[in-house]
Amino acid sequence: MNLQLYHFDLPLRHVFTIARESISVQPTLIVELEEQGVRGYGEATTNPYYGATIENMTNALQGVREELQRHEIGDPAELWQALHPALKDHPFAQCALDQAAHDLWGKRRGQPVYRLWGLTTERLPLTNYTIGIDTIDVMVAKMREFPGWPVYKVKLGTEHDLEIVRQLRRHTDAVFRVDANCGWTADETLRNAEVLKTLNVEFIEQPLAADRWDDMRRVYRESALPVIADESCIVEADVERCAGHFHGINIKLPKCGGLTPARRMIQRARELQMRVMVGCMTESTVGISAIAQLLPLLDYVDMDGALLLAEDIATGVRIDQGRCIYPQEPGHGIQLTRRPQ
Repeated sequence: MNLQLYHFDLPLRHVFTIARESISVQPTLIVELEEQGVRGYGEATTNPYYGATIENMTNALQGVREELQRHEIGDPAELWQALHPALKDHPFAQCALDQAAHDLWGKRRGQPVYRLWGLTTERLPLTNYTIGIDTIDVMVAKMREFPGWPVYKVKLGTEHDLEIVRQLRRHTDAVFRVDANCGWTADETLRNAEVLKTLNVEFIEQPLAADRWDDMRRVYRESALPVIADESCIVEADVERCAGHFHGINIKLPKCGGLTPARRMIQRARELQMRVMVGCMTESTVGISAIAQLLPLLDYVDMDGALLLAEDIATGVRIDQGRCIYPQEPGHGIQLTRRPQ
Protein backbone atom coordinates (compact mmCIF):
# COMPACT_ATOMS: atom_id res chain seq x y z
CA MET A 1 0.00 0.00 0.00
CA ASN A 2 1.18 3.51 -0.83
CA LEU A 3 0.63 6.32 1.67
CA GLN A 4 -0.22 9.95 0.92
CA LEU A 5 -1.00 12.64 3.51
CA TYR A 6 -3.01 15.81 2.90
CA HIS A 7 -3.51 18.77 5.22
CA PHE A 8 -6.62 20.93 4.93
CA ASP A 9 -7.91 23.90 6.88
CA LEU A 10 -11.68 23.50 7.13
CA PRO A 11 -13.51 26.84 7.56
CA LEU A 12 -16.61 26.60 9.75
CA ARG A 13 -20.03 28.07 9.04
CA HIS A 14 -19.89 29.84 12.40
CA VAL A 15 -17.39 30.26 15.20
CA PHE A 16 -17.84 27.06 17.21
CA THR A 17 -17.63 27.49 20.98
CA ILE A 18 -17.68 24.89 23.72
CA ALA A 19 -16.94 25.32 27.43
CA ARG A 20 -13.15 25.38 26.95
CA GLU A 21 -12.43 26.87 23.49
CA SER A 22 -13.68 28.58 20.32
CA ILE A 23 -12.59 27.84 16.74
CA SER A 24 -13.43 29.24 13.30
CA VAL A 25 -11.12 26.99 11.23
CA GLN A 26 -10.51 23.31 11.88
CA PRO A 27 -7.20 21.88 10.61
CA THR A 28 -7.47 18.25 9.52
CA LEU A 29 -5.23 15.49 8.21
CA ILE A 30 -6.43 13.19 5.44
CA VAL A 31 -4.74 9.82 4.92
CA GLU A 32 -4.86 8.20 1.48
CA LEU A 33 -3.95 4.53 1.07
CA GLU A 34 -3.59 3.34 -2.52
CA GLU A 35 -3.33 -0.22 -3.80
CA GLN A 36 -3.50 -1.13 -7.50
CA GLY A 37 -5.17 2.16 -8.37
CA VAL A 38 -7.85 1.94 -5.64
CA ARG A 39 -7.77 4.61 -2.94
CA GLY A 40 -9.11 4.61 0.59
CA TYR A 41 -9.40 7.69 2.79
CA GLY A 42 -9.36 8.42 6.51
CA GLU A 43 -9.29 11.54 8.65
CA ALA A 44 -8.27 12.98 12.00
CA THR A 45 -8.72 16.61 12.99
CA THR A 46 -6.26 18.41 15.22
CA ASN A 47 -7.18 18.94 18.86
CA PRO A 48 -5.18 20.92 21.44
CA TYR A 49 -6.97 19.27 24.40
CA TYR A 50 -5.58 15.89 23.29
CA GLY A 51 -2.28 17.20 21.90
CA ALA A 52 -2.98 16.18 18.30
CA THR A 53 -1.27 18.41 15.73
CA ILE A 54 -0.72 18.11 11.99
CA GLU A 55 3.02 17.86 12.63
CA ASN A 56 2.97 15.04 15.17
CA MET A 57 0.34 13.05 13.27
CA THR A 58 2.34 13.41 10.05
CA ASN A 59 5.59 12.38 11.69
CA ALA A 60 3.99 9.32 13.27
CA LEU A 61 2.53 8.16 9.97
CA GLN A 62 5.74 8.79 8.06
CA GLY A 63 7.34 6.41 10.53
CA VAL A 64 5.20 3.48 9.31
CA ARG A 65 5.37 4.26 5.58
CA GLU A 66 7.86 1.51 4.78
CA GLU A 67 5.89 -1.09 6.71
CA LEU A 68 2.72 -0.13 4.83
CA GLN A 69 4.52 -0.63 1.54
CA ARG A 70 5.19 -4.25 2.55
CA HIS A 71 1.46 -4.90 3.27
CA GLU A 72 -1.42 -5.72 1.00
CA ILE A 73 -4.86 -4.77 2.26
CA GLY A 74 -6.41 -7.59 4.25
CA ASP A 75 -8.34 -7.47 7.49
CA PRO A 76 -7.92 -3.86 8.70
CA ALA A 77 -8.02 -5.06 12.32
CA GLU A 78 -4.88 -7.11 11.72
CA LEU A 79 -3.14 -4.10 10.18
CA TRP A 80 -4.19 -1.96 13.18
CA GLN A 81 -2.67 -4.51 15.53
CA ALA A 82 0.56 -4.75 13.53
CA LEU A 83 1.06 -0.97 13.54
CA HIS A 84 -0.14 -0.28 17.06
CA PRO A 85 3.29 -0.63 18.72
CA ALA A 86 4.57 2.19 16.51
CA LEU A 87 1.42 4.35 16.78
CA LYS A 88 0.17 3.68 20.32
CA ASP A 89 1.13 7.19 21.44
CA HIS A 90 -0.59 8.76 18.41
CA PRO A 91 -4.23 7.56 18.39
CA PHE A 92 -5.42 10.38 16.14
CA ALA A 93 -2.89 9.36 13.49
CA GLN A 94 -3.77 5.68 13.87
CA CYS A 95 -7.45 6.55 13.56
CA ALA A 96 -6.96 8.27 10.19
CA LEU A 97 -4.90 5.32 8.94
CA ASP A 98 -7.40 2.75 10.22
CA GLN A 99 -10.29 4.56 8.54
CA ALA A 100 -8.38 4.65 5.26
CA ALA A 101 -7.59 0.94 5.55
CA HIS A 102 -11.29 0.12 6.06
CA ASP A 103 -12.35 2.30 3.13
CA LEU A 104 -9.75 0.64 0.89
CA TRP A 105 -10.71 -2.83 2.16
CA GLY A 106 -14.36 -2.27 1.27
CA LYS A 107 -13.57 -0.74 -2.11
CA ARG A 108 -11.27 -3.63 -3.03
CA ARG A 109 -14.05 -6.08 -2.14
CA GLY A 110 -16.85 -4.10 -3.75
CA GLN A 111 -18.96 -3.81 -0.58
CA PRO A 112 -19.74 -1.17 2.04
CA VAL A 113 -17.74 -1.76 5.19
CA TYR A 114 -20.82 -2.18 7.39
CA ARG A 115 -21.99 -5.01 5.12
CA LEU A 116 -18.61 -6.74 5.29
CA TRP A 117 -19.08 -6.66 9.08
CA GLY A 118 -22.42 -8.44 8.67
CA LEU A 119 -24.55 -5.38 9.56
CA THR A 120 -27.68 -3.99 7.93
CA THR A 121 -29.10 -0.46 7.81
CA GLU A 122 -32.73 -1.25 8.54
CA ARG A 123 -32.79 0.56 11.90
CA LEU A 124 -30.43 3.46 12.43
CA PRO A 125 -30.29 6.24 15.03
CA LEU A 126 -30.80 9.82 13.88
CA THR A 127 -27.95 12.26 14.24
CA ASN A 128 -28.30 15.46 16.20
CA TYR A 129 -27.29 18.87 14.90
CA THR A 130 -24.99 20.72 17.31
CA ILE A 131 -25.54 24.29 18.50
CA GLY A 132 -22.31 25.80 19.85
CA ILE A 133 -22.24 28.28 22.73
CA ASP A 134 -23.07 31.87 21.79
CA THR A 135 -25.56 34.54 22.75
CA ILE A 136 -29.05 33.15 22.99
CA ASP A 137 -30.20 35.03 19.88
CA VAL A 138 -27.34 33.60 17.83
CA MET A 139 -27.97 30.09 19.15
CA VAL A 140 -31.61 30.39 18.11
CA ALA A 141 -30.52 31.63 14.68
CA LYS A 142 -28.15 28.66 14.30
CA MET A 143 -30.98 26.28 15.08
CA ARG A 144 -33.23 28.00 12.54
CA GLU A 145 -30.61 27.37 9.83
CA PHE A 146 -31.50 23.67 10.18
CA PRO A 147 -35.24 23.80 10.88
CA GLY A 148 -37.24 20.69 11.61
CA TRP A 149 -34.21 18.70 12.76
CA PRO A 150 -35.36 15.81 14.99
CA VAL A 151 -32.58 16.18 17.59
CA TYR A 152 -30.41 19.14 18.57
CA LYS A 153 -27.32 18.91 20.74
CA VAL A 154 -26.84 22.08 22.78
CA LYS A 155 -23.39 22.99 24.06
CA LEU A 156 -23.51 24.40 27.58
CA GLY A 157 -21.11 25.45 30.32
CA THR A 158 -22.12 29.09 30.85
CA GLU A 159 -23.66 31.07 33.69
CA HIS A 160 -27.09 30.96 32.04
CA ASP A 161 -27.36 27.38 30.77
CA LEU A 162 -30.95 26.76 31.80
CA GLU A 163 -32.11 29.99 30.19
CA ILE A 164 -30.43 28.94 26.93
CA VAL A 165 -32.37 25.68 26.86
CA ARG A 166 -35.64 27.39 27.85
CA GLN A 167 -35.30 29.89 25.02
CA LEU A 168 -34.36 27.28 22.44
CA ARG A 169 -37.32 25.17 23.53
CA ARG A 170 -39.66 28.01 22.55
CA HIS A 171 -38.71 27.46 18.90
CA THR A 172 -38.87 23.67 18.46
CA ASP A 173 -40.43 20.48 19.77
CA ALA A 174 -37.32 18.48 18.83
CA VAL A 175 -35.47 16.33 21.32
CA PHE A 176 -32.54 18.10 22.99
CA ARG A 177 -29.26 16.67 24.20
CA VAL A 178 -26.95 18.85 26.27
CA ASP A 179 -23.17 18.71 26.53
CA ALA A 180 -21.43 20.63 29.30
CA ASN A 181 -17.91 19.58 28.22
CA CYS A 182 -16.73 19.24 31.85
CA GLY A 183 -18.19 22.65 32.75
CA TRP A 184 -20.42 21.80 35.75
CA THR A 185 -20.06 20.62 39.33
CA ALA A 186 -21.94 17.62 40.71
CA ASP A 187 -24.45 19.85 42.54
CA GLU A 188 -25.05 21.91 39.41
CA THR A 189 -25.59 18.77 37.37
CA LEU A 190 -28.19 17.39 39.74
CA ARG A 191 -30.05 20.70 39.94
CA ASN A 192 -29.90 21.24 36.18
CA ALA A 193 -31.01 17.70 35.40
CA GLU A 194 -34.29 18.22 37.27
CA VAL A 195 -35.12 21.25 35.14
CA LEU A 196 -33.76 19.89 31.86
CA LYS A 197 -35.90 16.78 32.13
CA THR A 198 -39.00 18.99 32.00
CA LEU A 199 -37.61 20.61 28.82
CA ASN A 200 -37.47 17.30 26.89
CA VAL A 201 -33.72 16.85 27.24
CA GLU A 202 -32.72 13.26 26.49
CA PHE A 203 -29.39 13.09 28.33
CA ILE A 204 -26.46 15.09 29.66
CA GLU A 205 -23.03 14.53 28.15
CA GLN A 206 -19.88 14.82 30.31
CA PRO A 207 -21.09 17.29 32.94
CA LEU A 208 -18.01 17.04 35.19
CA ALA A 209 -14.27 17.19 34.67
CA ALA A 210 -12.90 13.86 33.49
CA ASP A 211 -11.15 13.02 36.74
CA ARG A 212 -14.14 13.58 39.08
CA TRP A 213 -14.98 9.90 39.46
CA ASP A 214 -16.39 10.03 43.00
CA ASP A 215 -18.66 12.93 42.07
CA MET A 216 -19.74 11.12 38.89
CA ARG A 217 -20.73 8.06 40.90
CA ARG A 218 -23.06 10.31 42.90
CA VAL A 219 -24.45 11.96 39.77
CA TYR A 220 -24.98 8.54 38.17
CA ARG A 221 -27.06 7.43 41.17
CA GLU A 222 -29.05 10.62 41.68
CA SER A 223 -29.45 12.36 38.31
CA ALA A 224 -32.93 12.78 36.86
CA LEU A 225 -31.39 12.29 33.40
CA PRO A 226 -28.93 9.74 32.01
CA VAL A 227 -25.31 10.88 31.85
CA ILE A 228 -23.02 9.96 28.95
CA ALA A 229 -19.20 9.90 29.19
CA ASP A 230 -17.07 11.73 26.64
CA GLU A 231 -13.82 13.11 28.05
CA SER A 232 -13.92 10.31 30.68
CA CYS A 233 -14.03 7.62 27.97
CA ILE A 234 -11.08 7.91 25.62
CA VAL A 235 -9.64 4.43 25.05
CA GLU A 236 -10.79 0.85 25.48
CA ALA A 237 -9.73 0.52 29.12
CA ASP A 238 -11.97 3.47 30.04
CA VAL A 239 -15.18 1.63 29.17
CA GLU A 240 -14.94 -0.62 32.21
CA ARG A 241 -14.19 2.30 34.49
CA CYS A 242 -17.21 4.24 33.23
CA ALA A 243 -19.59 1.47 34.34
CA GLY A 244 -21.31 2.61 37.52
CA HIS A 245 -20.36 6.23 36.83
CA PHE A 246 -22.18 6.86 33.53
CA HIS A 247 -25.22 5.36 31.85
CA GLY A 248 -23.46 5.31 28.50
CA ILE A 249 -20.35 6.28 26.59
CA ASN A 250 -19.63 8.54 23.63
CA ILE A 251 -16.83 7.06 21.52
CA LYS A 252 -14.73 9.41 19.39
CA LEU A 253 -12.77 7.57 16.71
CA PRO A 254 -9.67 9.82 16.81
CA LYS A 255 -9.41 9.55 20.59
CA CYS A 256 -9.55 5.75 20.69
CA GLY A 257 -7.51 5.10 17.54
CA GLY A 258 -10.09 4.29 14.87
CA LEU A 259 -12.86 1.91 13.88
CA THR A 260 -11.01 -1.19 15.03
CA PRO A 261 -10.88 -0.31 18.76
CA ALA A 262 -14.26 1.44 18.57
CA ARG A 263 -15.95 -1.83 17.67
CA ARG A 264 -14.36 -3.51 20.68
CA MET A 265 -15.48 -0.62 22.91
CA ILE A 266 -19.04 -0.99 21.66
CA GLN A 267 -19.02 -4.71 22.40
CA ARG A 268 -17.68 -4.19 25.93
CA ALA A 269 -20.20 -1.44 26.66
CA ARG A 270 -23.01 -3.75 25.60
CA GLU A 271 -21.69 -6.46 27.91
CA LEU A 272 -21.81 -3.89 30.73
CA GLN A 273 -25.38 -2.90 29.70
CA MET A 274 -24.34 0.64 28.84
CA ARG A 275 -25.76 2.83 26.09
CA VAL A 276 -23.48 3.63 23.17
CA MET A 277 -22.99 6.79 21.17
CA VAL A 278 -20.36 7.74 18.61
CA GLY A 279 -19.51 11.41 18.20
CA CYS A 280 -17.52 13.48 15.75
CA MET A 281 -14.78 16.08 16.12
CA THR A 282 -15.77 18.51 13.33
CA GLU A 283 -14.52 16.18 10.61
CA SER A 284 -15.28 16.52 6.93
CA THR A 285 -17.37 13.92 5.08
CA VAL A 286 -14.29 11.67 5.13
CA GLY A 287 -14.48 11.11 8.88
CA ILE A 288 -18.28 11.24 8.99
CA SER A 289 -18.54 8.45 6.40
CA ALA A 290 -16.35 6.27 8.61
CA ILE A 291 -18.67 6.86 11.59
CA ALA A 292 -21.61 5.84 9.41
CA GLN A 293 -20.31 2.28 9.17
CA LEU A 294 -20.92 1.88 12.92
CA LEU A 295 -24.48 3.25 12.92
CA PRO A 296 -26.29 -0.12 13.10
CA LEU A 297 -24.50 -0.79 16.41
CA LEU A 298 -25.43 2.48 18.14
CA ASP A 299 -28.14 3.99 20.34
CA TYR A 300 -27.17 7.60 19.57
CA VAL A 301 -24.92 9.36 17.10
CA ASP A 302 -23.44 12.82 16.65
CA MET A 303 -22.21 12.88 13.04
CA ASP A 304 -22.97 16.45 12.01
CA GLY A 305 -19.35 17.56 11.59
CA ALA A 306 -19.52 18.15 7.85
CA LEU A 307 -22.72 20.18 8.31
CA LEU A 308 -20.79 22.61 10.51
CA LEU A 309 -18.33 23.39 7.69
CA ALA A 310 -18.53 26.30 5.27
CA GLU A 311 -16.95 24.06 2.62
CA ASP A 312 -16.49 20.28 2.49
CA ILE A 313 -13.63 18.40 0.82
CA ALA A 314 -15.24 15.07 -0.09
CA THR A 315 -18.35 13.18 -1.06
CA GLY A 316 -19.62 10.11 0.80
CA VAL A 317 -22.55 9.77 3.19
CA ARG A 318 -25.09 12.60 3.33
CA ILE A 319 -27.28 13.73 6.20
CA ASP A 320 -30.90 14.69 5.51
CA GLN A 321 -32.96 15.87 8.50
CA GLY A 322 -30.94 13.67 10.79
CA ARG A 323 -31.05 10.58 8.54
CA CYS A 324 -27.85 9.07 7.16
CA ILE A 325 -27.98 8.41 3.41
CA TYR A 326 -25.31 6.02 2.25
CA PRO A 327 -23.59 6.37 -1.14
CA GLN A 328 -23.80 3.65 -3.78
CA GLU A 329 -20.03 3.21 -3.84
CA PRO A 330 -18.29 0.50 -1.74
CA GLY A 331 -16.04 0.98 1.27
CA HIS A 332 -17.03 4.21 2.97
CA GLY A 333 -17.93 5.60 -0.44
CA ILE A 334 -15.48 8.48 -0.14
CA GLN A 335 -14.05 10.52 -2.99
CA LEU A 336 -12.03 13.68 -2.40
CA THR A 337 -13.46 16.69 -4.20
CA ARG A 338 -10.60 18.98 -3.31
CA ARG A 339 -6.84 18.64 -3.12
CA PRO A 340 -4.48 20.88 -1.16
CA GLN A 341 -3.00 23.76 -3.11
